[in-house]
Amino acid sequence: MATKTELSPTARESKNAQDMQVDETLIPRKVPSLCSARYGIALVLHFCNFTMIAQNVIMNITMVAMVNSTSPQSQLNDSSEGLPVDSFGGLSKAPKSLPAKSSILGGQFAIWEKWGPPHERSRLCSIALSGMLLGCFTAILIGGFISETLGWPFVFYIFGGVGCVCCLLWFVVIYDDPVSYPWISTSEKEYIISSLKQQVRSSKQPLPIKAMLRSLPIWSICLGCFSHQWLVSTMIVYIPTYISSVYHVNIRDNGLLSALPFIVAWVIGMVGGYLADFLLTKKFRLITVRKIATILGSLPSSALIVSLPYLNSGYITATALLTLSCGLSTLCQSGIYINILDIAPRYSSFLMGASRGFSSIAPVIVPTVSGFLLSQDPEFGWRNVFFLLFAVNLLGLLFYLIFGEADVQEWAKERKLTRL
Repeated sequence: MATKTELSPTARESKNAQDMQVDETLIPRKVPSLCSARYGIALVLHFCNFTMIAQNVIMNITMVAMVNSTSPQSQLNDSSEGLPVDSFGGLSKAPKSLPAKSSILGGQFAIWEKWGPPHERSRLCSIALSGMLLGCFTAILIGGFISETLGWPFVFYIFGGVGCVCCLLWFVVIYDDPVSYPWISTSEKEYIISSLKQQVRSSKQPLPIKAMLRSLPIWSICLGCFSHQWLVSTMIVYIPTYISSVYHVNIRDNGLLSALPFIVAWVIGMVGGYLADFLLTKKFRLITVRKIATILGSLPSSALIVSLPYLNSGYITATALLTLSCGLSTLCQSGIYINILDIAPRYSSFLMGASRGFSSIAPVIVPTVSGFLLSQDPEFGWRNVFFLLFAVNLLGLLFYLIFGEADVQEWAKERKLTRL
């Protein structure tokens, strides 16, 4: 017969005090940071994400060239207006790649279960995830140029070659845990293992599906990610169309202007990760840091978009606000998107894939709902689209602020069994 061992209140308080003492001693003063194994892994993941998104972007950029001509040297001058690049030059077809992206992100979070110290996860995950933004920026900026000068097959040769290099780096550099990593210092290995010893366990336990479905913190993350993806999808698909129709400026014809929001977002995303970890060193509660990052990544971005129809200035101001909105939205990388690692590190890979899969519903719904609003009310259609965006984003944010947590959930902790 198996029973769970329970600690008395006094013993539990003593254990918590010991945990707090361990956390205090794990501040990385003598352990290498930037020139270390864990940051090297974050950099490899950065370039893997770069390749993943860049290959999605170039597929859309070169699609017209492939369809309109069978010659590898065909020019895109006659079909530039038809390029299916409809973000800030981004992906009008992006939702099709979201299921694969969800599985890839889930695999990455499985790595940070055993490689990411709790007070460094914000910056490590931000470094890794920001590769997606750099991939968008690079592919949009040079993808069309390569197609015009060398021919569309060379776009695939170049970015495919980069993908092969990233694949080799993955096989050589990425290991399951610090214990089996051959190029890690003893001090860093001990530092990572000791910082994670309260969360990571080697024993395998079945997924507590029922507990997950009843968990309000999990649902708050799913709904928060859904609302934020609604914001991102609207920015990608409809904001360039809005600027084009209202200001009569075709953003797709200017590669730098199209790619500018992504490079700004790349910078702000990584800075946000360092800022979140800095707040943790200043004794901010973990849940407070997560919620601050989510607020800054959601509320200002949606408010800036809502203000667009009320601007009386030119497209330069509108594009500047759009760039700022896109940049601020990446602060959620240090908030709601890595909150899964806080509340359920044992099941973070599964829950990350599930939450991203749930949030991928938003890019499917946005074009249908927004298109309906624009067709029903040509005069105030854009305002309705933007106000709906703000409402959805605000509701998801409020739900997360009310029910979001950062403590490891009871169902996500290891259950120790003793035999009588």
